[in-house]
Amino acid sequence: MNTLPKAALFDLDGVVIDTESQYSLFWGSIGRQYRPDVPDFAERIKGTTLESIYANWFAHLDDKHAEITRKLNEFEQQMQYPYIEGVCPFIEALREAGIKTAIVTASNEEKMQRVLHTHPELATLFDRILTSKDYANGKPAPDCYIEGAKAFGAHPEECIVIEDSINGLRAGRDSGAFVVAVTTTNPHEVVAPLADHVIEHFNGTTLDGLWAKG
Repeated sequence: MNTLPKAALFDLDGVVIDTESQYSLFWGSIGRQYRPDVPDFAERIKGTTLESIYANWFAHLDDKHAEITRKLNEFEQQMQYPYIEGVCPFIEALREAGIKTAIVTASNEEKMQRVLHTHPELATLFDRILTSKDYANGKPAPDCYIEGAKAFGAHPEECIVIEDSINGLRAGRDSGAFVVAVTTTNPHEVVAPLADHVIEHFNGTTLDGLWAKG
């Protein structure tokens, strides 16, 4: 990418807020209880919508969906939502450069409202917030980032996607966007094949540094 992108599309968990370790505990427990045949269950479902999790992993346990949803809602009500270190100054720098910003998350609207209750300033840091209701197919399908680009009248190729999960990185890559991986959830060697650029954190990250290698 030789020019600055029109928009930066951020995943939420593991990119803006530091929640992935909490979700790993929850979904690890769910996997052990309901899918003990999948030892890495928590890793496999990262970045996907709840609907996708049910369709792909619990289609044979449809009588358990309401129970799992209840457990998830109770868990999320007790969660902490700390920011990923350095992300807020980085978002502010993007906005000062005239780059539009959006959250594009697999989370549902109820979860997003809980996050906004904790961090009302997100409404001013981001121009748009897209949740699972805003696109047809969840990650790793590229729909969410295609819709994120459309929200700003842009093509995905004119946008940058910032992700941490394997499913999210695949979604960003397949949308055609320039993909930056943050190693908050997976190590460099795992995310690098799916990204145009890899960063460990946002501290000291400059705008040019993100896509100069693109």
